[in-house]
Amino acid sequence: MTGPAARRIAADGVELAAYQWGASTAPPVVLVHGYPDTSAVWRPVAERLADRFHVTAFDVRGAGASHRPRGLRAYRMSRLEADLEAVLDAVSPDRPVHLVGHDWGSIHSWESVTGTRLAGRIASFTSISGPCLDHVGHMIRARLRPRHPDLPKMLRQAARSWYIAYFHLPLLPALTWRALGHRWRTFLTGSQGVPGHTPYPAPTLARDAVSGTALYRANMLPRLLRPRDRPTTVPIQLIIPTRDFCVTPVLSYGVEHWTRQIQRRPIDAGHWVQLSHPQEIASRIAEFANRIEDGSRRNPDHTAHPI
Repeated sequence: MTGPAARRIAADGVELAAYQWGASTAPPVVLVHGYPDTSAVWRPVAERLADRFHVTAFDVRGAGASHRPRGLRAYRMSRLEADLEAVLDAVSPDRPVHLVGHDWGSIHSWESVTGTRLAGRIASFTSISGPCLDHVGHMIRARLRPRHPDLPKMLRQAARSWYIAYFHLPLLPALTWRALGHRWRTFLTGSQGVPGHTPYPAPTLARDAVSGTALYRANMLPRLLRPRDRPTTVPIQLIIPTRDFCVTPVLSYGVEHWTRQIQRRPIDAGHWVQLSHPQEIASRIAEFANRIEDGSRRNPDHTAHPI
């Protein structure tokens, strides 16, 4: 397998590094990475999709070879959505894409999947380990109360989300990453089932991690404390790693309230499932995208179809 074609995409005040695999005439798939990753986290999956799809993975703002703007405003969800719009304009201006997000890439993507700015531009969405923050805000209000049967699960998730509060502290997250970032690969291979030969993490890991804390500080509290109603007509596939130490299944509870087109696909894996199980993830993305493509051919006047 030859390496991907690299390109630069002008976005909302930044320039993004993007990488592409497969024939430009094939159905388009766009992969969005999370924290503290780069697009390299998707390479094993992208290579397995390239024979059937035109695959694009890009470094989000603040990560990898993309520009690193300063200040929290530059990392607000509206700026991330504008970046995704620029990517879609560049790689698939005339055809809806099959969007896939992991971790913060999934949180980031939910903004467009449930909004109006990119209406009609997203054919399907596969979400891995990254909920819609607005959905979670509503879910917390409904379930985080005494005697609710989901309360123990909510409390366990809160304990696992300790790092979010830590990322809001001044200086300490940056000092931690600069001191311990060199041990990240050991952590992934030792506890997450990630093979040692993967093209991840990127050499820019420490800088990516420091810049990426702005995603949490700019977006988490506003959305969780003041959640909006965010329905969607985009067909959704939830891939749920059952051994995810960051994002437990409880954060996907209630998503059916926001869409009628959803399928849940649990997988016995940890958080970085696209590295530990790339073939299985590629297969699930392909199966879901093909189903939507087949539905579009049968119903050319509609962009969304029951699944």
